[in-house]
Amino acid sequence: QLQLVQSGGGLVQPGGSLRLSCAASGFTLDYYSIAWFRQAPGKEREGVSCISSSGGTTKYADSAKGRFTISRDNAKNTVYLQMDSLKPEDTAVYYCAVRQIGACLLSRTFYAVWGRGTQVTVSS
Repeated sequence: QLQLVQSGGGLVQPGGSLRLSCAASGFTLDYYSIAWFRQAPGKEREGVSCISSSGGTTKYADSAKGRFTISRDNAKNTVYLQMDSLKPEDTAVYYCAVRQIGACLLSRTFYAVWGRGTQVTVSS
């Protein structure tokens, strides 16, 4: 069974940092593009960042540029999202997702396997 197991969310003060992890179970992530999405209450799910299978290509939403860093460790079958300088508007449930065929894109349409989500709350 293909599963993505997420960890690393929580409550952090504005300006703080969190690192989210997304580990694959039942398959290897080596050949796939991986993305992080987020969904705030009452809003659409939006793409935050993605990384190609080789790690050579990364993309970021404008809201994440300069603050978030996506990376992958294929030996650990895990993808990470390092989030720095967090703002209250970053509060959302964060999801990782696998694109089984194709390049790194920030549209949810292209992603077939999803993690269950992890809550990130930025508040003082």
